[in-house]
Amino acid sequence: MTAESTLSAAPAAPATAPQDAPPPGTTPPAPARGRRRAWDEVPRWQIYLPLGIYLLFTLVPFYWILLFALRPAGSTSLVPWPMTGAHFEKVWNERSFGVFFQNSLLIGVAVLVMTTVVALAGGYALARFDFRIKKGFMLALLCSQFVPGALLLVPLFQIFAELRMINSLGSVIIAETVFQLPLSMILISGFIRNVPYSLEEAAWVDGCNRFHAFRIVVLPLLRPGLVAVGSFAFVHAWNHFLFALMFLSSQDKQTIPVGLNTLMGADSVDLGALAAGGVVAAVPVVVVFAFIQKWLVTGFSAGAVKG
Repeated sequence: MTAESTLSAAPAAPATAPQDAPPPGTTPPAPARGRRRAWDEVPRWQIYLPLGIYLLFTLVPFYWILLFALRPAGSTSLVPWPMTGAHFEKVWNERSFGVFFQNSLLIGVAVLVMTTVVALAGGYALARFDFRIKKGFMLALLCSQFVPGALLLVPLFQIFAELRMINSLGSVIIAETVFQLPLSMILISGFIRNVPYSLEEAAWVDGCNRFHAFRIVVLPLLRPGLVAVGSFAFVHAWNHFLFALMFLSSQDKQTIPVGLNTLMGADSVDLGALAAGGVVAAVPVVVVFAFIQKWLVTGFSAGAVKG
């Protein structure tokens, strides 16, 4: 018997089934990309209905204030037609809202600049340096946010009276800045921690000192955070009523929130003038947020994630 006949007579090895093949009688699973997530299976009306209700409650007050500001006095129409600018002319010229607008703008810009500069220096120290009372200092900053501004009106008034700053815009600017600094320092310190420390070290190796390394490397990366902190400082100073009411007494030093309060008399309220004043007060804030919304979202995203 030859070797060839022996090989031909040997039984053939049984063919093995692939390991990934499903057992007989079962249906293979659907591919992963064909599966739908639970979020995709939610009906669209369950998403759009809550959003529509939210927009309704948000936009109806804006339409209502525009309606009273643009329609003629005594009209009861639900559509501002014919439109009139008499209410805006009244509050801007007769009620000195042009002066109030300038004062509020000056206070808001000054508080924005001072808060951003001081909080930037303090936030850098909290983020990059370790000192003995650091945790206690951070705790004090957090606890200061629970102290209402009305509680400190009397001591602040006495301090500004001793400094002869009553009826001065500087008193409101200082008070607003002091109340904005704790939260601003905490936020900016979080933004700086997200910037890798190795970038500053590389700048030092290239010959930069600490200040130049901060200005060239770190500061450009903090733009979204600075926009977020500065915008909230400006809006808070623009809308704040209490400090301007207590520290400013002259008509030519008042701000827009105090001016709106003067439009409400003891016996009657000029709704058209009050609505026009509200539009004047709201438009600058809306315009600012419309232009910085991209930076604002980026800034809060950067500050919310620990690097």
